[in-house]
Amino acid sequence: MKFFVDTADVAAIRELNALGLVDGVTTNPSLIKKSGRDFKEVVKEICSEVEGPVSAEVVSTDYDGMIAEGNKLAEIAPNIAIKVPLTWDGLKACRTFTGEGKKVNVTLCFSANQALLAAKAGATFISPFIGRLDDLNLDGMQLIQDIRQIYDNYAFETEILAASIRSANHVSESALAGADVVTCPPAVLQSLVKHPLTDKGLADFVKDWEATGQKI
Repeated sequence: MKFFVDTADVAAIRELNALGLVDGVTTNPSLIKKSGRDFKEVVKEICSEVEGPVSAEVVSTDYDGMIAEGNKLAEIAPNIAIKVPLTWDGLKACRTFTGEGKKVNVTLCFSANQALLAAKAGATFISPFIGRLDDLNLDGMQLIQDIRQIYDNYAFETEILAASIRSANHVSESALAGADVVTCPPAVLQSLVKHPLTDKGLADFVKDWEATGQKI
């Protein structure tokens, strides 16, 4: 499974990338706002930090606006993936960008039918939002499973990018469900290493070693 980091915090990206954990980055207008920095400046810096795709989102809701903005985003760096919403205009834009050889991340997916349309439009990535479905007492992970089966049935090459990840369980469940990529905040990615039995075992080992009075 590929790990994308869902953030505009360049320092956090740099730290995780040094460990070889970052296969790509996803951003959105909300994350850029949180960074407090210039949009193009922060995206360009992120693209220079990672080799994998960096999703940068258009903000227009009409086809012409998406095309104009997407082309500007693509000029920032060669590893940009243009992020478009799962609307009719978004699908039209996806088709256009894909035809031009650009990577496209179709976002805000909440149903298997939407994911099917995105794959037909040639999306590089489809981003189903797990956490937001869970908030409505719907099964976000079932959506991942449904999309996986549909894509496998017809050999679609669109990668399933599990988004709106809020816990370590979401990550492992997405992997089990067959997602190709999971994108999550740095804190969630870092939490994957944690387990109380690991902490306890390490503390016991340290205590027993200290009792021997030896040094390595």
